[in-house]
Amino acid sequence: MAEGATFVWQGKDKLGRKTKGEITSSTPAIAKAELRRQGIVADKVTKKRAALSIGGRGKVNPADIALFTRQMATMMRAGVPLVQAFDIVADGVDKPKLAKLIRDIRQDVSAGNAFASAIRQHPNEFDDLFCNLVEAGEQSGSLESMLDRIATYKEKTESLKAKVRKAMTYPMAVIVVAIIVSGILLVKVVPQFEQVFQGFGADLPTFTKMVIGFSEFAQAYWFLIAAGLIGVALTIIQLHKRSKPFREAMDRLALKLPVAGTIIEKSAIARFARTLSTTFAAGVPLVDALNSVAGATGNSVFVKSVHRIRDDVSTGQQLNFSMRNTGVFPSMITQMVAIGEEAGALDDMLDKSASYYEEQVDNAVDNLTSLMEPIIMSVLGVLVGGLIVAMYLPIFQLGAVVGG
Repeated sequence: MAEGATFVWQGKDKLGRKTKGEITSSTPAIAKAELRRQGIVADKVTKKRAALSIGGRGKVNPADIALFTRQMATMMRAGVPLVQAFDIVADGVDKPKLAKLIRDIRQDVSAGNAFASAIRQHPNEFDDLFCNLVEAGEQSGSLESMLDRIATYKEKTESLKAKVRKAMTYPMAVIVVAIIVSGILLVKVVPQFEQVFQGFGADLPTFTKMVIGFSEFAQAYWFLIAAGLIGVALTIIQLHKRSKPFREAMDRLALKLPVAGTIIEKSAIARFARTLSTTFAAGVPLVDALNSVAGATGNSVFVKSVHRIRDDVSTGQQLNFSMRNTGVFPSMITQMVAIGEEAGALDDMLDKSASYYEEQVDNAVDNLTSLMEPIIMSVLGVLVGGLIVAMYLPIFQLGAVVGG
């Protein structure tokens, strides 16, 4: 069967009124026939052009995968067959790349391949954890409930990532703005005052001389300064991508940052608990589940700790005991895990722990935002206000001399 396309049509309805719209069909002729059955005489039927993707708008991101999973889970729970569910979801998405991805998966599944096998052909969009959970759902005959569980996991994980990004982005954006404003003042504004001061014929205050010195340096070497800052930023990014020791050092440093370090630590613990709860509830063996959990924590300190836990558990140690031995997990979650192991409800206790730490991250982000606002205003006030005071000090002194 040919893959359906979207056509834009114009025509008249039963009452002779002009109307237009869109229809999904395999060919323009079949589209006209379908419209005729609906009482519409189509004068013009043309294939809809694909929307232009500017920058990264067309890229399939984890949030898109979470939405796709939720829609698939809803369709299957409503009794819609799997292949038909792919068609319905693909027709409802806005991103052309996401629609193509869904139709590619649908084509593989309709050809007789398993859902898990089809999504394994797209490793950039579906990681091993996602594929393993779908495979477990297919093998156990509970794919719809598994998709619902995966959708919940993806939604909560993406929500947590968004909160952490919010906590990190806000202060960084303000710092960049402060640097840009200070640079403009030093390069453009201070030189204008300097020309005025040259006609005073009096000795300038030390603070003013210092600011003028900074201004002259910035004017002479602004290009080198900008290139140096960009070079440092690019070097850090590349080292973080390519150098494992550097990445581990940065992750250790991140956990020691005031306030922000607490957010990073709690988000890593929340992802650990959420991922392990999801995989364990899906019937994945604990040792195998820990392999997937390690990469989900997002911090190399926790990755090493989870690998150590996996090795300990594989030798017969209890999960809570091996977690306590790593020294990176707080007593609250180790106690919850211990209770879960004793009661045979480990997935439930991990789920409750994940919810608790996700709420902690949410509160910490709000507190950080509230705390950063007065600090940022103070820093901006000192930077910008200091430059302005330095420029007006000679004028004040001249006024005092004239007044005297």
